[in-house]
Amino acid sequence: NFPGKKKKKESEKKKKNRKDFQSLRKSRILEERKSKRIKSSMEEDPPGSSQTAASQLNLPPSMNRPTVSLETSRINRLIDSNHYHSPSKPIYSDRFIPSRSGSNFALFGLEPSPKKDGKEEAAGSYAGLLRTALFGPETPEKRDVVTGFSPSRNIFRYKTETQRPVNSFSPFGTDEAPGVSRSPAKSPRKILRSAYKVLDAPALQDDFYLNLVDWSAQNVLAVGLGNCVYLWNACSSKVTKLCELGIDDSVCSVGWALRGTHLAIGTSCGTVQIWDAARCKRIRTMEGHRLRVGALAWSSSVLSSGSRDKNILQRDIRSQEDHVSKLTGHKSEVCGLKWSYDNRELASGGNDNKLFVWNQHSTQPVLKYCEHSAAVKAIAWSPHLYGLLASGGGTADRCIRFWNTTTNTHLNCVDTNSQVCNLAWSKNVNELVSTHGYSQNQIVVWKYPTMSKLATLTGHTFRVLYLAVSPDGQTIVTGAGDETLRFWNVFPSPKSQSRESKIGASSFGRTTIR
Repeated sequence: NFPGKKKKKESEKKKKNRKDFQSLRKSRILEERKSKRIKSSMEEDPPGSSQTAASQLNLPPSMNRPTVSLETSRINRLIDSNHYHSPSKPIYSDRFIPSRSGSNFALFGLEPSPKKDGKEEAAGSYAGLLRTALFGPETPEKRDVVTGFSPSRNIFRYKTETQRPVNSFSPFGTDEAPGVSRSPAKSPRKILRSAYKVLDAPALQDDFYLNLVDWSAQNVLAVGLGNCVYLWNACSSKVTKLCELGIDDSVCSVGWALRGTHLAIGTSCGTVQIWDAARCKRIRTMEGHRLRVGALAWSSSVLSSGSRDKNILQRDIRSQEDHVSKLTGHKSEVCGLKWSYDNRELASGGNDNKLFVWNQHSTQPVLKYCEHSAAVKAIAWSPHLYGLLASGGGTADRCIRFWNTTTNTHLNCVDTNSQVCNLAWSKNVNELVSTHGYSQNQIVVWKYPTMSKLATLTGHTFRVLYLAVSPDGQTIVTGAGDETLRFWNVFPSPKSQSRESKIGASSFGRTTIR
């Protein structure tokens, strides 16, 4: 009834048939291509290719079957491609330890990156120094560590150890370190060979057994001249007369307390006077000795005094008694006394050529050293090593000896070829200074423990009998029978101390102490 609708249905039916035909044709073409591809791959693979690939891949025998021919053919193409080159030698491997010969370690960033200019040069030098320090001067380069394995060897084959020289205690000292330049040798410290200040000291006695010069912690120098004691302020260069003894008396020794302004004075009458230097006032007079007192040593509030009567008296200035104990043992005059820095041991030297060591509570020496062949006046405890004691002998001995009082051993002996009058350690460095008499009258600065001479200072014309060290440890003052006091800069300053407070360094010339 409707001819237009009928025509429309026929055209839609034709279009549908055409689409079905085209899709069927495409599916047939795809199936033909797929069959051709499979057929060509089957023709390319030889019959034993699957077994060859399996053997190269270390597959178990159960997998060497034709059922895996398709997969092994694909693996075979990968093996034969340009991405992998089979080694000409056999590969030793294990089921659990695979061979690494075909690995490309560059993918893991193990190869060194190309160098950059500038900052990389310093880093390379440092790396070379570090490698030399850790592994020796003949350590292989980094590339040998990364790619040094041979493809025909097991990965756990050890490399032959690099041999080091027997005497190469520190690899930093070798010349083989690449790109490393040695630092210049440190030049020895320069010590001025002449005194920077000279003071006249009239009536300074030329007596080996006396101790007439001492320097306080407050930077005040005390000097005994005849029967008087004078004070010289190193900061202001002011001279003060502290006291004057009687006509029949004279000063034999002076000694400052470790702290404060108390000064002890030993006299030729056998008494010991305690003075307050700040007020120029005598506090007390202590007796006990029958002959002159030539040696004094402080330990906190305890004062030790040595006399020609061969005895050492221990005095506590807080006590009303003149002395609390008497130390006996020397057979002649006591001319040297020094407390250790921890105030536990007292060393004494005498004209009997003996060196004794006492503890705080003993009345008899706990250690006796008899190696010196002359009077022992020069005594010094080391501030750097516990129990290290130095002593010097007189004209017949001329030696400086070192002792370890902890182990009771004699460490060393140095012949100075002249009378040893005084010894003093530097508290800033491990050095000591000695003053000498017959026959050279010199001052020597020594480096311990090598005992090499750092400097020899001359200027005195008589025996250098007296020695004291400034509170900062840089300057020494020496006195001699030529009636002069000379100031020398011999020791370096401590690192933590400012250089602003140099003692009298700006005041050159010659003045009189009274």
